[in-house]
Amino acid sequence: MMDEPTFLVDRMLGPLTRYLRFLGYDSESAALLPEGDPGEDNRLLKKAEAEGRLLLTRDRDLASRAGEQGIYIADIDLLDQIRLLHEKRLISLDVRLIRCSVCNTLLREAAAGEIEGASYAPNPPNGFTFLWCPACCRLYWNGSHAENIIRRIRALDQRGRAP
Repeated sequence: MMDEPTFLVDRMLGPLTRYLRFLGYDSESAALLPEGDPGEDNRLLKKAEAEGRLLLTRDRDLASRAGEQGIYIADIDLLDQIRLLHEKRLISLDVRLIRCSVCNTLLREAAAGEIEGASYAPNPPNGFTFLWCPACCRLYWNGSHAENIIRRIRALDQRGRAP
């Protein structure tokens, strides 16, 4: 990979957006646009071009209209979608967990008060690394959910295509 790509992901690939964020990639979602807009495809094309983002889509026509900035993703399986991007040398399979999976903001180390103020944080907090999203005020830590994501991504290298 040369420069790290940034992505704009259409509505049909919602889970892919979150996983790209788990991998540390700046990934915007078309879900941020109002639903039912007949001009959505044109807005996506303009946004991808203006921001230098690769447009990931399940819409073959939209990918074609985007030219070199469009990537058609036919696979339905999330892990196969990730594998395709990896095979195209667009992404690494290193799970970095540096972005908020909800809003795409870069995470920072959580302050003690932020950890204590999150009713959903593990108690006691011993043995965990905590990260905080300053935009949407979400707490993240290296618990079983993060371990499962890492395990699923690592399995891509070992198993080939998803079953």
